Amino acid sequence: MMMTRAILWPSFALVALIFLVGITLLQARIGHMRRQRPRAADLADCDATRAYFRPVERPAANLANLFEMPALYFALVPLLLVTGLATLTQVTLAWFYVAARAGHSLAHIAGRIRLRFVLFLVSNAVLGAMWIGFAVDIGFSAR
Repeated sequence: MMMTRAILWPSFALVALIFLVGITLLQARIGHMRRQRPRAADLADCDATRAYFRPVERPAANLANLFEMPALYFALVPLLLVTGLATLTQVTLAWFYVAARAGHSLAHIAGRIRLRFVLFLVSNAVLGAMWIGFAVDIGFSAR
């Protein structure tokens, strides 16, 4: 069963997560700047800026993470659409992937290291399953 448009909803959810983490980062940095006014030296170069924002670095690190492995998810979605292989299985896996990434973001920002690692592994396993499933479906559709 083709789920062409259904594959877009978890994609929208992942985009929303990225924006939410960006907003969280902005709030954390503004709050930090209000509590500890930066001096010119605090923002003079990348190293100084990094050191100044170290107390609120987790949202920034998580935002960067959301542009790493999720790039493979965002590369797969158009392929699923173009080939017509956005199946119920792929849509279900996509929702699991997004849920794991959301959990990973929460755990990362909250400093829950063990949970973050488990969710990282789960999300990557789900993403790997999506790509393997796509490759298998392409192989069978070529026959």
